[in-house]
Amino acid sequence: MKKQEISILNIPFYNTTQAEFIEELHNVAQNGERRFVVTANPEIVMHARTDKEFEGILRQADYIVPDGIGIIMASEKLGNPLKERVTGYDTMIGLLEKPLRCYFLGAKPEVSQGVESKVNEKYPQAIVCGVHHGYFDALESEAIAKEIIAAEPDVIFVALGSPAQEKWILSQMANFSKGIFIGVGGSFDVLTDNVKRAPKIWIKLRLEWVYRLLANPSRWRRFFAIPQFMLVIRKERKRLKKGE
Repeated sequence: MKKQEISILNIPFYNTTQAEFIEELHNVAQNGERRFVVTANPEIVMHARTDKEFEGILRQADYIVPDGIGIIMASEKLGNPLKERVTGYDTMIGLLEKPLRCYFLGAKPEVSQGVESKVNEKYPQAIVCGVHHGYFDALESEAIAKEIIAAEPDVIFVALGSPAQEKWILSQMANFSKGIFIGVGGSFDVLTDNVKRAPKIWIKLRLEWVYRLLANPSRWRRFFAIPQFMLVIRKERKRLKKGE
């Protein structure tokens, strides 16, 4: 059965729920298959509009899921709503609740050092088969990939930030016979309690991005992509109404 996708500014988003997606990936892992997952927010979509090489990378993913609430709002405004947000963090947590072999690549050294102990404490059913921080060069990348292959993970969580994580995944995954590769951005910081996730009420009110901006004002340039994205969506909505 072909998966249902909804296109937003020419990016095909997988239309599923968080729970369904976790179960689907679990089944994929159990079957020893290989997949490339992109967890996309408005910033990633806007980047793809100006970087055709990056857009090409996204199109080679097996799944692009709507990580940011802006993507959900855009789908609603365009008249073809996605079911719900499917975030990198929640997908990671859902998979950690399964008895899977997991490798963690990315984040600052001081953050990555705390990943294994935190996973063992909170998700004892998961097997941490390796951890490596995200500060490495192109030469080290090949050695790291060989280390990951030798660890035989079912899931490889890549927290290098976008577009670096998607580029790394595409450059290396052909060397693997199995494994779910998923870009999870800053999720290791949240996992290890170095960064607090927005309270549930903020998430429910669709204001998680505001909370993150208030918590880390230095990232304001990145959040500027959200109003830019919604402006483009508004223009796209008008174009579709005119039947252009």
